[in-house]
Amino acid sequence: MEDSQAVAAVERAMVAIRRSQSRRAIQRVAGGTQIDPALFGVIDAVEEGPEAPTVGSVADRMGIDQPRASRLVARAVDAGLLRRVADPEDGRRSTLELTGLGVEQADQVHRFRREIFGTAMRDWPEHDQREFARLLGAFVGALGRRYRGE
Repeated sequence: MEDSQAVAAVERAMVAIRRSQSRRAIQRVAGGTQIDPALFGVIDAVEEGPEAPTVGSVADRMGIDQPRASRLVARAVDAGLLRRVADPEDGRRSTLELTGLGVEQADQVHRFRREIFGTAMRDWPEHDQREFARLLGAFVGALGRRYRGE
C-alpha cells in the first residue's frame, strides 16, 4: 500500500488516540470511576463476543499472551468484578462472567467513555457522527481481519 497523506494522517490520529487512552490519561479524567484502569480491557473482553469467555478468549481479544491474561483475570476476580463458572459441558474448564459489581462498573465505564466521545463530537452534525461511526467500524473490522490473517 502506498504511503498516502490520508494513511499518514490516520497513523498520526491512531497514535494520538492510543496516548489519550493510556491508563494515566484515563485515570486523570475518570475521576470517580472505582475500577482499576488496567482491568477495563478484561471487562471489555468478557463482554465481547457471543461465546462464553475463558482466560484464553480474553487473551485473544486483548491481544496479549495467556499468562498475562490469567494474571489480569485473577485481579478482576479478586476485585469482585468477575467470577469463574464451571463449564457444564466440561467440568475441567471454567468460563468467566461479570458479577453484579462487575456489571455496575462496566456500565459506569461505558457511560464515562460515551460521555467523553460524545463531548468530542458534540458540535458535529448527526450525519457526520453516523458516518464516522460507520467508517471507524469498517476500519477497525478490516484492521482486525488483517491481524487475524483473514
